[in-house]
Amino acid sequence: MTTALPLPRTLAGSGLNTARRHPLLVVLTLMVLVFQLTTGSFLDAGNLRGIATDAATLAIVAVPLALLVISGYLDLSVGSTLALGGLVGGWLAGQQHQSPAVAVLGALAVGAVVGAVNGVLCCYLGLSAFIVTLGMLTAVRGLAQQLFPLPLSGFGSGFAWLGGSRIAGIDAPVVLAGLVLMAGALFLAVTPGGRHVFAIGVNREAAHLSGINVRRTPFALFVVTGVAAALAGAIKASVLDSAVAGTSGAGFELAVLTAVLLGGVALTGGSGSVFGVLLGVLFLGSLQNGLTLLNVPTFWQQMAQGAALVAGAALACFGPRATR
Repeated sequence: MTTALPLPRTLAGSGLNTARRHPLLVVLTLMVLVFQLTTGSFLDAGNLRGIATDAATLAIVAVPLALLVISGYLDLSVGSTLALGGLVGGWLAGQQHQSPAVAVLGALAVGAVVGAVNGVLCCYLGLSAFIVTLGMLTAVRGLAQQLFPLPLSGFGSGFAWLGGSRIAGIDAPVVLAGLVLMAGALFLAVTPGGRHVFAIGVNREAAHLSGINVRRTPFALFVVTGVAAALAGAIKASVLDSAVAGTSGAGFELAVLTAVLLGGVALTGGSGSVFGVLLGVLFLGSLQNGLTLLNVPTFWQQMAQGAALVAGAALACFGPRATR
């Protein structure tokens, strides 16, 4: 007759295993404790709600970008796509007086086009994803400035629903982020496409020989990443009721990449998890919020975020990597 392990020992073993697989969880916990002790208000309900709302747009883009990185590709144009998507959505809602649904769909269509261009150049023509998306970062930003040289504002109360409403008492952006996180986790865990993403990232040639379409899957991920970036742009434009071509989404691509790398996604592909990405997003959101509460100057916050990016790259290369 076997004897079950005592519950405390079982829980402790599970906790240690989780900490080994996701070391960022330990760092995040310690950071939250430090911020609570130093500010006294970090864990207040209102502040936690602010962190979740601010981190929502980051999570919406980080999940599909993580899948793309796992498959061996990269998209550095998400910040510019965010700007263009927000501007198009705001323009349709405010200046063209279209319904909120049409405005959001217009923004998503723009993101899909940018993602499709990236996908064709990288997946079907075999160009370097780093070079292509770096070029698209500049090109899409230039297009946004050409189409909308002046700041846009006054998008109407209907469009404001996207970023300012609540669903079952939860802010709409947080609900959307939760849906994206769940969809990404289920996609990786239970669908053939999720297994294909890992296989392509581990060994593209072997995946091709095993019958996997090594072009179609990452192409679809490029499109989804573009759509997610445009959706994030529409949400930001809705919250701010304004959008500026030159500054909207500036640096956003680095923030998203930092969250992905901090979450344990290997930049070389083939390794990562949605739970790790969630930890990366929460880490960045908590870091920025805590430093703001402590009245840390902006340039120190930027230095901290840059250090987090370096730490994420080091963690992805040398630390324990999350697996399925």
